[in-house]
Amino acid sequence: MVLLLSSCGGDVRVARGGFEDRAREVATRWQGSADDRAWREGFVALEVLNPQGWGRVGDIPAWVNRSDHNGAWHLAAKLPVDSPVRGAVRWPDGSVSQVPLVTAAAAYAEFSEPADLIEDECPAKKCRPLRVSGVELGEVSLKTSRGMVRVPAWMFTVKGVEQKKVHVAVDPSAVAARPKRVQGDVEEVMAFDLVVGKPDELLLRYGYGACDTIHGAHAYETDQVVVVDVDQRRSDSAEVCPAILKTATITVTLARPLGDRLVLDSGAGLPVLRGLNRR
Repeated sequence: MVLLLSSCGGDVRVARGGFEDRAREVATRWQGSADDRAWREGFVALEVLNPQGWGRVGDIPAWVNRSDHNGAWHLAAKLPVDSPVRGAVRWPDGSVSQVPLVTAAAAYAEFSEPADLIEDECPAKKCRPLRVSGVELGEVSLKTSRGMVRVPAWMFTVKGVEQKKVHVAVDPSAVAARPKRVQGDVEEVMAFDLVVGKPDELLLRYGYGACDTIHGAHAYETDQVVVVDVDQRRSDSAEVCPAILKTATITVTLARPLGDRLVLDSGAGLPVLRGLNRR
């Protein structure tokens, strides 16, 4: 994978001594913070609750997407008036959270609005009314900081469309904001995974510049977190550096198996998600 960089410059990555100072700062700032508590115990969604269009339910005919985008909705059924006010979210560790839900009417009002920017207006032969003929409360999968969970969702039946229009029913007030990096911090380690047969090793996917030389990976450990870094330094002989970012993988050895500790990137100071092939 090759991505455009904002510039060819930037700081050279720190060596071991500088890394430990930075990692200690990252660990101290994260441990016990509001972001830490929300990540471990709250509801932090790692994807948009309700992406524009019909992205949760597979391939959709072009006319449906166009009609949806233009807000060509028609309510041909009564929406339930006795919607539950709370619903259960069951976490992978077995715990259960009761979260507030939006009503079916509120969900319909939100997704039936036309998009803010409409480039392709609705010509008569290319748009059709999207007629809602029924709705029921079901569940969909959602990626969160605590793993993949099933969450309540409204399933709207649309005449002439095989797929249902799905709208996550969890009230946004129950969802904690995903933590943001401190201004100026740069993500370096993008993802990690465990190494089969080697419980004390992590495989890291990281980004580096075209003129960087890699000098290994570092890990700083506490009882709660593991802060990781890839030592990369700009080549002194490079006069012209292409503005590209490459990715590669590297292993780092821990003092003990990761267990339930979080992995933090020393550059961004944020949790690194498990799964090298994630997007």
